[in-house]
Amino acid sequence: MTTWEDLLEQVARERYGRLVAHATLVSASPADAQDLVQESLIAAFSSRARFGSVEQAEAYVRRAIASRAVDAGRRRTREARLLARAAAQAPMATAEVDLLPGADVVRALATLSPRERACVVLRQMEDLSVTETSAVLGLSEGAVKRYTSDGLARLNAVLGSTAPPVERISVRTLGSTEVRHER
Repeated sequence: MTTWEDLLEQVARERYGRLVAHATLVSASPADAQDLVQESLIAAFSSRARFGSVEQAEAYVRRAIASRAVDAGRRRTREARLLARAAAQAPMATAEVDLLPGADVVRALATLSPRERACVVLRQMEDLSVTETSAVLGLSEGAVKRYTSDGLARLNAVLGSTAPPVERISVRTLGSTEVRHER
């Protein structure tokens, strides 16, 4: 009797190339194809579905690829519509907000994408680590680093400032000896 682990291994070994080709055609994105295949394999073999053969498993994974690609397309379309609608709206009067300290930073943060803004706020303002930010947002640590870096670069451009490559904080101990800590 073939176990689900053996079946998964066989599908991945023998059919992976065809599945990626299928995902590339369905999603029209070679960059997204491998992710779609991986997600679909996980979904197929982590569910309660039982397959009698490699062909059945491959057919199930192909359907999962198609439905995930459609869902991603719908999500992108919905987000594009929302962004277009938000961009078309007239800006609200912010006279009171503009009087507050840091209003320029708030306006600059509004120019960032949602993920960039979240990463910058959590990393720089909430002082969370890359690992903690990654866990909060459900992103990889590399993505958190990239969004934070891109966000800070855009903030610097909007605000006309420059951030040092490594933040240094001077700390004086009781003996008045200066110690430098890097974050």
